[in-house]
Amino acid sequence: MNPLYRNDRPGVFPDSWYAASADIPPQRAELRGEVRADVVVVGAGYTGLTAALRLAQAGRRVVVLEAHRAGFGASGRNGGQVSSGYNWGQKDLAAKLGDGPARALWDASEQAKSDLREAVAAHAPDARYTPGVAYGVYSDGARAKVHAEADYLDKTYGYRTEPLDRDAFQSIVRAKPYAGGALDMGAGHVHPLRYVLGLARAVEAAGVVIHEGSEVHHIAHGTPAKVQTGRGHVIADHVVLAGNGYLPGIAPAVASKVMPINSFIGATAPLGDLADQILTRDIAVADEKFVVNYFRLSEDRRLLFGGRESYSIGFPRDIQTALRARMLSLFPQLGDVPLDYVWGGTLGITMTRLPALQRVAPNVLSGAGFSGHGVALSGFAGRVMAEAIIGQTDRFDVMAQLPVPSFPGGAALRAPLLALAMTWYSLRDRLGI
Repeated sequence: MNPLYRNDRPGVFPDSWYAASADIPPQRAELRGEVRADVVVVGAGYTGLTAALRLAQAGRRVVVLEAHRAGFGASGRNGGQVSSGYNWGQKDLAAKLGDGPARALWDASEQAKSDLREAVAAHAPDARYTPGVAYGVYSDGARAKVHAEADYLDKTYGYRTEPLDRDAFQSIVRAKPYAGGALDMGAGHVHPLRYVLGLARAVEAAGVVIHEGSEVHHIAHGTPAKVQTGRGHVIADHVVLAGNGYLPGIAPAVASKVMPINSFIGATAPLGDLADQILTRDIAVADEKFVVNYFRLSEDRRLLFGGRESYSIGFPRDIQTALRARMLSLFPQLGDVPLDYVWGGTLGITMTRLPALQRVAPNVLSGAGFSGHGVALSGFAGRVMAEAIIGQTDRFDVMAQLPVPSFPGGAALRAPLLALAMTWYSLRDRLGI
């Protein structure tokens, strides 16, 4: 089933706390007839809108095509965590790629966070970028590894994170299962939907046209390329594919490397003073589980808690029960607190859980597969694709060298592989292995 519609109604934002606390504009017009552009961008999330903004600022004529609404996909639904680095530790990346490439990738990830902070300040101050992400672990051995990584970052890159023992961690995160971790004040969190809506406003102010309700169903490759929707098409010299987990079957080279996977978030009722029994600082938290738990407090003192597993591409009928069980395993003090909102979304992961940037054709670029680190990295992918189109390919080439093999069997076997993988990793999480 088309990933654009398997869990959602066309153009209807999920019933999330994000949508309830954002100023969502009226729907934009769909594409009709023929349009000529220098660049057509497919997807109006962080990646596509950042690419469009950078290209427009460089004087290019840009059209953005979005099947639903700007910010409708993972960009408007995620946990809001602006993480450092990648889904690998830097020490592991250096061992795999060498010190030089690992340093270039670290610098890229730091630029990604800096770009996000600047974009929030300029285009979406209501997204309220706030510093601080803690990473929690469940065993003494895992804590030692996290502390070793913190020491490596300090000595190799001069980047400081604060190692936390059990007591120090639990003084911030009031969850007894955690055995410690680290606090990264160079990372942070945002209101993700307000951020992407602010990017959309900035893109339009720069002269870009966004067409919503305009699903791309075919790309005729060539110079120029022809990008076809149901009621129109765009003739463009360059194409940027920025659909990530929501990209329909129009690019087999992307589908073979990027698997759509679901994650779910709940927002409790406002906690009032009870919030201080959950988090004593306004930070976000993620943990070491493969099916990661991630959470933070909202501006109105709700707990936003995400991370229950999904064994299929479609959403389960009952999201709340399993998600609530995960939340209460960490915070039993919330046993009497209802979840006012529960929602899901689709992200893209890769075999190695590293981003997949690739040149699909000489004039077609794709950025996807951010594997849970997309709030900053997806926008940076948009930036480097824009730079590559303009003629500055250095940073795109660095990102494109990340080891991201195709899934065995390509797109055809992604769904059964997903079910097997999620069953196995969920079991590992439960057994603590």
